[in-house]
Amino acid sequence: MPDEPAISKPTGAEGGNAGDVKTPKTSTTAVPPGPVLKPHRHVVSAQVYDILTLLFVFRFINAIILRTFFQPDEYFQALEPAWNMAFGDQSGAWLTWEWQHQLRSSLHPAIFGLAYKVAHWFLSLLFPPALEMFVLEALPKIIQSVFAALGDFYTWQLATSIFGDESNVPWTALWMTVFNPWHWYCSTRTFSNSLETTLTIAALYYWPWDLVQDARSNKQEPLQVKGNLGSLRVSLILAAVAVLLRPTNLLIWLGVLTLTVTRLTLDGESPIKRSTLLVLVKEIIVCGSAVLAVSLISDRLYFGFWTFPPYKWLYFNISQSLAVFYGHMPWHYYLSQGIPLLTTTCLPFALVGLYKATSSSTTLTVLQSNILKTLSFAVLSMIGTLSIISHKEVRFIYPLLPILHILAAPYVFKFFTVPATSAPVATTTRTEGSAAAPASPTTTCPVTLRHKISLANLLSLNLLLAIYLSLFHQPAALSVMTFLRTGFERIHPDSLSLESSLSQKQELFALFLTPCHSTPWRSHLAYPALRARALTCEPPLHTQPGSEERRNYMDEADRFYKKSENEDGLYGVEFLREEMWGGDGLTSGSGGQGEEIPRFIVGFEGIEESLKKFFEEDQKGREMGVELTKVWQGWNGAFNEDWRRRGKLVVWDTGVYDEVLAEQTRSVF
Repeated sequence: MPDEPAISKPTGAEGGNAGDVKTPKTSTTAVPPGPVLKPHRHVVSAQVYDILTLLFVFRFINAIILRTFFQPDEYFQALEPAWNMAFGDQSGAWLTWEWQHQLRSSLHPAIFGLAYKVAHWFLSLLFPPALEMFVLEALPKIIQSVFAALGDFYTWQLATSIFGDESNVPWTALWMTVFNPWHWYCSTRTFSNSLETTLTIAALYYWPWDLVQDARSNKQEPLQVKGNLGSLRVSLILAAVAVLLRPTNLLIWLGVLTLTVTRLTLDGESPIKRSTLLVLVKEIIVCGSAVLAVSLISDRLYFGFWTFPPYKWLYFNISQSLAVFYGHMPWHYYLSQGIPLLTTTCLPFALVGLYKATSSSTTLTVLQSNILKTLSFAVLSMIGTLSIISHKEVRFIYPLLPILHILAAPYVFKFFTVPATSAPVATTTRTEGSAAAPASPTTTCPVTLRHKISLANLLSLNLLLAIYLSLFHQPAALSVMTFLRTGFERIHPDSLSLESSLSQKQELFALFLTPCHSTPWRSHLAYPALRARALTCEPPLHTQPGSEERRNYMDEADRFYKKSENEDGLYGVEFLREEMWGGDGLTSGSGGQGEEIPRFIVGFEGIEESLKKFFEEDQKGREMGVELTKVWQGWNGAFNEDWRRRGKLVVWDTGVYDEVLAEQTRSVF
């Protein structure tokens, strides 16, 4: 691993705006062949347009290929409220407790809700319901693919603004983001974290980095430079939206502002005068207030009353300690698992980039060095702060991945390339009384690859990870919803309306005996007449932190999976008898005795023994007349960290209805 990569200085590095300290009497020795010709600005503009277009196409393909389930928030914190916005309270959308208690901003799902509404109005006039639903299911991923492509684009653009458009390093950063398996797996998913990542890297690109330059390199105040004030406003607006979506994003901007204002560890003199600081504070207040006003109005329209979700989020997750209910991770989780999962094969280079950015470099200008120090500080401060919080997920630090790519790019480039032997020697600049500055390769200096076997292995590993995760890891959670929806379309062709007022309620079509939120919901089931029920996992909102009641609390899914000594150590039998069909569960159906029996039961294959014991041996189960027939099963991956989700996902027909959807078992994969 190289100690210091050779990096070309940005265009204008010798001028006032590049961040270098001006020194008199410099002598330059150039080695032929002749001067370097820079591309025309129209050529550069066309190149940028072409790259952006290719990224849009690439992420569109990424979104279409992605056929697996990752985490529930992709659906229940985005698409379910969006479906509710588009089709109303009677649409059957599952609004979790976070939405019932206003913990989430409506801005994110409003994007998809508006798309649902417009697409439904157009498609319902031209296509049958089944085809319309096919398009509506894919629509959110297509929209998110646009945001994902913009995230890739701004990663490349920020690297270009730091290292210069004559450097190979920005192209390295672009290839790193394109080949990153985590990006492939998550960037086109409808997580708020995915949109937050794009907003963050775009805001960092528009941030006026002249604020961290050396004052001696330019006598003009940073925010008086043409375009900087407008760029600052764009940056602040994007950052404010990111903070409203995910309040923890504020940690990144506190890190950037801390080093910008205090200049801790930064080189050179601060260009920020009192007038500059006043303008900065004013713009933060104005831009932040404007975005906040839009958010408040959006939340007022959606919830029906005035509320402030970031406050509710902090209250429930921090003050009430409800985040711990969803998992407790060790303090080193982000160090031992988070960053390795984000960066995968680029981990060594990312760690070197983080370390090297904390100190000054002889191969970088003052401005370049200060920018990298600021970005590194933002990464370290966010990880350090979030490590204190008990509940941790890799998604929470996802916005740091583009920054890590930029920090690692110089070392990836240096490690895998070497200047071509026929290339002209780079210009060497010497200042009186100082050593010669290291040579810097430009785009006119060709390079050749080295360590080709290692590079091929790393790229192959990334490709294999991306393919497995996007096609073969938990695909059944999505394909089972297609099976149920298309089955409903065949059995109830007269109930295929998305308008709840036009839908005739049918039998309970599916009962999901899985860990809660193991599959998408209404965004894939679609029709309000397709009634379904699943085990819930609401947190103990009524309990106090640290109380005995909270410690002993078990949600519905926990109670189902609790093993019983009275049932030969099997789980689920007692729950089905005492709760599900014990008078407090499903009612007003066709199962007799006021109990409703579903047409299908959905669960992982591990529950089959429990179902057979209840319906074949338990007295109450036998009275229900259920004869289980396996009609569908789908392979759900080679492994799963949750034992309850291991094995195939299975659909059983209960046999209590006249129509039989399948005469024999259907298998997926």
